[in-house]
Amino acid sequence: MTTANSPTPQAGQTGNFEEFYVFPEPPKSPEDRMTSFDQLTITGAAHYLADHLAQYMGHPETTLVAGDRYLALAPTRSLAGVRYPDLLVAFGVDPAAYKARNAYVIADQRKPPDLVLEVASASTGRVDVGEKRVDYAAMGIQEYWRFDESGQHHGTRLAGDRLVDGEYVPIPIEELGDDLLQGYSEVLQLCPRWVAGQLHWYFPPEERYVTTLESERLRADRAEARVRELEDKLRRQ
Repeated sequence: MTTANSPTPQAGQTGNFEEFYVFPEPPKSPEDRMTSFDQLTITGAAHYLADHLAQYMGHPETTLVAGDRYLALAPTRSLAGVRYPDLLVAFGVDPAAYKARNAYVIADQRKPPDLVLEVASASTGRVDVGEKRVDYAAMGIQEYWRFDESGQHHGTRLAGDRLVDGEYVPIPIEELGDDLLQGYSEVLQLCPRWVAGQLHWYFPPEERYVTTLESERLRADRAEARVRELEDKLRRQ
């Protein structure tokens, strides 16, 4: 029998997962999936963020970079009060418990995520800037970021909040050019950037962007061009 309050298996255990509640897939509209896919998946932004945090923040085995799954205070069949952020980052947690639950359950992990980010869509924009902001603060999430490709759904293209004494305080956003906005995430030690409608992560200590699929393609193209150039020189000798 499945129960909502059964204990969560710990990482590496082989307990009977049927004895505890596994969350269903969140109901997202095709438009919502497309916006988060465009900004986080097809560009590799989420994947390379995870790689970067593993390299520079350490402890990859207890770091979770995930999204499009439920976020809840505790297991609940009613799904009352749960959210499903486009991206969440949590340090010092159990990724195996997240996978087993098909959700981030704060009671299981014994801490809230450190950061959540929502990508705007027409169907979620109002909730992102209203109800979710209240709920994420109540959950104790240290930073809440919002990214809007057009600025039409959130009312601004990039926004972030940091939890101070239980309430969200806006994070300053710099306008570095017509097509470039940035804030600073203390949690990630990175600058989320709005660059001509695309989400990027900027790493200030090394004055560079976190890798994307596009930057990897360009790097590979340049390396291939150098090889061809060297081959041409050898043939001419």
